[in-house]
Amino acid sequence: MPSPRTWRRSAAFHVKLPALAFELPPSCDVAIVGAGAAGLAAAIFARRFNRSRSVLLLDGARAPGAKILVSGGSRCNVTNAAVSERDFWGGKPSIIRRVLRAFPAADTIAFFREIGVGLHEEAGGKLFPDTNRARDVLTALLREGEAVGARLAAGYRVTDVVRLPVPGTTDAPTPARFRVVTDRGEVLASAVVLATGGQALPKSGSDGAGFGIARRLGHTIVPTTPALAPLLLDAADTVHAAVSGVSHDVELAVWIDDAVAVRLTGSLLWTHFGISGPVVLNASRHWLRAQLEGRRVALTASFRPGARFDDVDADWQRRAAASPKASVHNTLASMLPASVAAAVLRQLAIDGTATLAHVARDDRRRLSRALVEFPLPVSGSRGYTYAEATAGGIALTEVDAGTMASRVCPGLWCVGEVLDVDGRIGGFNFQWAWSSGFVAGRALAAI
Repeated sequence: MPSPRTWRRSAAFHVKLPALAFELPPSCDVAIVGAGAAGLAAAIFARRFNRSRSVLLLDGARAPGAKILVSGGSRCNVTNAAVSERDFWGGKPSIIRRVLRAFPAADTIAFFREIGVGLHEEAGGKLFPDTNRARDVLTALLREGEAVGARLAAGYRVTDVVRLPVPGTTDAPTPARFRVVTDRGEVLASAVVLATGGQALPKSGSDGAGFGIARRLGHTIVPTTPALAPLLLDAADTVHAAVSGVSHDVELAVWIDDAVAVRLTGSLLWTHFGISGPVVLNASRHWLRAQLEGRRVALTASFRPGARFDDVDADWQRRAAASPKASVHNTLASMLPASVAAAVLRQLAIDGTATLAHVARDDRRRLSRALVEFPLPVSGSRGYTYAEATAGGIALTEVDAGTMASRVCPGLWCVGEVLDVDGRIGGFNFQWAWSSGFVAGRALAAI
């Protein structure tokens, strides 16, 4: 089989996109449920490795790939320059590592270059198309899918996948033989790939239906929550409303059962409803899953990342000795955006006009504590409608990391967000889609 780094760009790149009007064939070798990032990757690689395998992509949307189009502010953060299992949560890290190593970021960059999409690197290692257009990413994937001979049935919503009995018996299922039921007909398939995504951004078609199909086929579904979702703060909190639109770097601590479970650093954005920004999106899955599990969970922010209470308190004392006439607000505004400094002082009921020399010891210590453990009274999230990913899904231990084949349902493959894997913000979830799609496509070519 060819190396992923040596494939030649298809000469049929400029063919028209597949027509939406489509009649289902009676059967196919491989039926892929979902024509998002992972499904398109699985289809392309399955056909690249073996042109004799008939591959049918089924998607409920008449215009597949909506999630690709809206990602990265409509620019599509295709991947990241540095990707490892440490950038993901959910299933067993060793399984995630094996899948990622089969098709790493370097291969992703080469693949997109081959299909006409050059990538450039931005802050945080994020890789975007040179044109800064998500549409170009989707168009290239659809064109390559057609060029290699994968057939796209757009506007066919899969409602069920049923294992067929062995001919001559009534109860024993036959390996790799399925009836794929859609709202517009049925098709028989020797193998099925679940690439249905999770529940994030339901308007894009990710409504969680794939979890029900997987469960009926024998899989365990790890309970799901939104991931990479903005968080709501209690309405009684006055800080976020006063500083809506302001962003700055913080260190967030997720407290579970009164102990710090996770620390994350990055930019926080104050909003009219609560908080957002990269560090909040990354923290959201941890807060939401702890809540789902019925555990005590809280969120605090350190405005002095890496510093301890004693360090901050000592710093205030040094500043008071050096500049006793400086005001509390102006001194705090040298560390934080001025509006945030004012809001924090109001929340603590500390007079910002007071000079450092006249701040009471108790007030100074309360302020020092707030700077390293400022409570963020989270009341929930903005839900799947605004989430960029789903935490939970098909248990990763029930999938073979070398093939993405199901361990509980012969003939079934699972790729992308439908699995219990969710990455941090920065292109990592797309990389999981490309990598798992590649692994499945390679394996499907050999069946």
